Amino acid sequence: MFDRRLVKEANHVRGFLFLSLSLGCGIALLAVAQAWFFSQTVANVFLKGLSLKNVGVALGIILGIILTRALFQWGSEVFAQEAALRVKSNLRQRLIDRLFTLGPLYIRKEKSGELISTLVSGTDSLVDYFAKYIPQLLLAVMIPIIILSFVFPQDWKSGSILLLTGPLIPIFMILIGKLAEKKSLQQWQSLSWMNGHFLDILRGITTLKVFGRSKDQIRVIARVSNSFRESTLSVLRIAFLSALMLEFFATMSTALVAVAIGLRLVYGTLSFSTGLFLLLLAPEFYTPLRTLGLNFHAGLSGVNAAVRIYEILDAPLPTMAKSGIDHCTIDILAETYQITFEHVSLTYDQDETPALQNINISLSSGESIALVGPSGAGKTSLVQLLMGFVEPTSGQIYVNGKLLETISMDNWREQIGYISQNPYLFAGSILENILLGRPQAEMREVINAAESANAHGFIMSFPQGYDTILGEGGYRLSGGQAQRIAMARIFLKDAPLLIFDEPTSSLDLESEDAIQNALNNLTQGKTSIIIAHRLNTIQHTNRILVMDQGRIVEEGNHEVLLEKQGLYYDLVRKARGSSL
Repeated sequence: MFDRRLVKEANHVRGFLFLSLSLGCGIALLAVAQAWFFSQTVANVFLKGLSLKNVGVALGIILGIILTRALFQWGSEVFAQEAALRVKSNLRQRLIDRLFTLGPLYIRKEKSGELISTLVSGTDSLVDYFAKYIPQLLLAVMIPIIILSFVFPQDWKSGSILLLTGPLIPIFMILIGKLAEKKSLQQWQSLSWMNGHFLDILRGITTLKVFGRSKDQIRVIARVSNSFRESTLSVLRIAFLSALMLEFFATMSTALVAVAIGLRLVYGTLSFSTGLFLLLLAPEFYTPLRTLGLNFHAGLSGVNAAVRIYEILDAPLPTMAKSGIDHCTIDILAETYQITFEHVSLTYDQDETPALQNINISLSSGESIALVGPSGAGKTSLVQLLMGFVEPTSGQIYVNGKLLETISMDNWREQIGYISQNPYLFAGSILENILLGRPQAEMREVINAAESANAHGFIMSFPQGYDTILGEGGYRLSGGQAQRIAMARIFLKDAPLLIFDEPTSSLDLESEDAIQNALNNLTQGKTSIIIAHRLNTIQHTNRILVMDQGRIVEEGNHEVLLEKQGLYYDLVRKARGSSL
């Protein structure tokens, strides 16, 4: 059970693993020395009649060896743990980086709870793999060879018994491993599915309570938990059976060596000190093999977790995010720039209807554009393309004549201020959430941004003001308040290109007025793209693009589109002139 990809992860910590293995081999050599001094001392006391005073030096050496072995054992475990923790941290950081690079489109396709399970439990399971299984796997080869190199010169018969019986334990482990591998994979999958389901339930607990389905989910959770319990017990049964059989083989093999030595002692063909020396070394020969068997389950858990970890790490990257491409950086968008879509189409999956078809638009600096249309028309998809979260299936996007895919996405997104319909606020203070726009900003700048977003007043109404702690998702705030905190974040960032995805669609009239005033303040002198269903949000924009079934079907300002009496006119009429 040697996963090559996991072994490669150990390359940057091979120094720690080398020290751990060296100390492990040192322990074996000390065990040989301890057995030799002990056998000689016992022989001298019981056969030659020496007093304790005469063997005091030997007893002191044995005590020193025991203490040194304990010190070596501690050092070996410390170095192995350090190597394992470094590998875990490295893999976890790479997983996080990969998920950020893959973007929201990939994450939306996955279960959040399952991803969290992989990030936390999956990487944690690799600690035992690298700290216990890998070092022990190597020591299970090295230590028996060391022991045999001392046994064969003393007695080739005992050495032959050890050599013939030793491989039985690894062979048995391989047979057990074939049975345990499937069960362990089922256990890991059950754990991941259970984590995903629990998180889904927690997020939807309000809906479950409203519809009176809480008790139904309690029964579902019980079934899920029971499934995980059964898969865990299956793995443990195999682990306990494995441990039992390993102990049986090791004990019987040691007994076989003892019987062979005892018979020759009786017939006088083997000296007492040599026989005792060999008898003491026999358990030391099997100890690393038995320990490997005990850590076999840790190895299985690590390999099964690695399957999912490498599925994420091997997920294909968007062209814009691939390393090796010569990404250029761009200056902050100046007063004169142009963003162009040329024959852009987008299909999320091969068998799906295209989300966008043959889009050709141009956006100039300082221009304000509104995107309207029925649900599913492709408005949000167009914005996702512009932010680099998805790539066009065909066609190209240009920024000042440069292909968007050749521009560094980190650099490009620095130029964008984005507010969604439901902006996410992180667990932390209001100040920390606003500072996401520009972490190095001073307090005066933060207050100015909040004032511009009409948020300063309600922030100061809290006892802790800007230091007020928000829960996950900003649960202490109303929708309008959360939206204004997000607006303050964008004011602080001061990005030249602004994108608003239905920022007022779910707000009351008072909150809508506050947000609309903030929008008017924010868009002054900047380029903006607004997706909205409210007429007062978009009627003063320079251009309105009307989308339907992934195409731009109408284009013009509010008055021109009304005169055409097309789709835009129908949307306005259905909304009775107050909303789209």
